[in-house]
Amino acid sequence: MALVKKSITVTDRQEQWIRGQVDSGEYGNDSEYFRDLIRRDQERNAQFRALKQAIQEGLDSGVGDKTVKEIWAEAEQRYRARHG
Repeated sequence: MALVKKSITVTDRQEQWIRGQVDSGEYGNDSEYFRDLIRRDQERNAQFRALKQAIQEGLDSGVGDKTVKEIWAEAEQRYRARHG
């Protein structure tokens, strides 16, 4: 994977925060911190897109004939199957 050098400007307060993150040992340098932020943002956006798609699929499926109690029971059953 090729790396591309970027230059950004941050406030003094933001620099102190970044330095604190690096100094804590969680990150080796500023670049690692920024790459982690980008990865988290990418994941959050992927989750948002998946949720948005699921909502649209639900809307597109129309009105069902199950009761709220039946829907809830199925959801609980799926949850237990996934999480023990």
